[in-house]
Amino acid sequence: MNSSHFKKVILLLVSIGIIILVILGLRIGDIPTGFSDIYNAVFNYSENNLSELIIREIRLPRVCIAVISGAALSIAGMLMQTLFQNPLAGPYVLGINSGSSLTVALGLLSGVQFFNSELGLIGSALLGAFVFGLFILFTASFIRNQIGLLLFGVMLGSFVAAIITILEASSQAQSLKAFALWSMGSLNGVSIEQVPLISLVFILGCFGTLLIVKPLNVLVLGEDECRLMGYNLKSLRLAIVFITALFTGLITAFCGPIAFVGLAVPNLTRMLFKTQNHFLLLLANMLFGAFFILSCDLIIQALSDTILVPINALTSLVGAPFVIYILIRKLR
Repeated sequence: MNSSHFKKVILLLVSIGIIILVILGLRIGDIPTGFSDIYNAVFNYSENNLSELIIREIRLPRVCIAVISGAALSIAGMLMQTLFQNPLAGPYVLGINSGSSLTVALGLLSGVQFFNSELGLIGSALLGAFVFGLFILFTASFIRNQIGLLLFGVMLGSFVAAIITILEASSQAQSLKAFALWSMGSLNGVSIEQVPLISLVFILGCFGTLLIVKPLNVLVLGEDECRLMGYNLKSLRLAIVFITALFTGLITAFCGPIAFVGLAVPNLTRMLFKTQNHFLLLLANMLFGAFFILSCDLIIQALSDTILVPINALTSLVGAPFVIYILIRKLR
């Protein structure tokens, strides 16, 4: 089997896997539902039908945000790793998630009602992601060592965590509860009315990534080669940070911080496909990221009768060992 055929087969199998997981996600639950219920819930919805109501209001939004969050965080990780030429880069490890968490914490724990609204939550998460993204980009111009940049991201995350702890200690019980529930991470906080907005922002981010695919392919060769090809390196960096912040802020706002997806999945796709073609990597990360989060969500649903597992905890349990493996390979 040649390389091109192998890549197509892998993408096809993952796509089929996503379809199967989506169907399972819509059917599995305390109340069993059939294919006719799924069809009616999407195309011929009746709120008087309990099965259709459960699918439409609970399962469908959860499945949609699982697909979008996995794809978005994986693309964000791919962009970060290309920008910093570092396989250990990612929105969570480098502190972009921490930026979103900090601004959301400042909003929710302040007790101001606006920050509990959809607009306030999205705005604060996007602002934090973009500001911290620019800060990390600025810092990376001084820290050229890859491990040094990784350690900086870890220390930045610890610093932000300390600030958030102080904010929690001085906040009111209601605000503290709202932030604690948000910080555990969940795919259940999205309503069916919010899905179109989230989907639109996600599509815009994907379109923006498509526009910079060619310069990303050249950036892999080095910054000098990128300049020689006529690309504006400053604009390219800002575009990457903006798209990463858009994806990270969007998912963090609605799902809370989700760890290791943006680090593990892009490394997995590069290992499997052995390419620097960012069009292929974009497609692969979308599919593998969606598959990963859908799988995690099904595991959470299966364990729900025994224990409630936050999505952030499960992605960390799966992703952290893989990242340790990458780190050991890098150091060797």
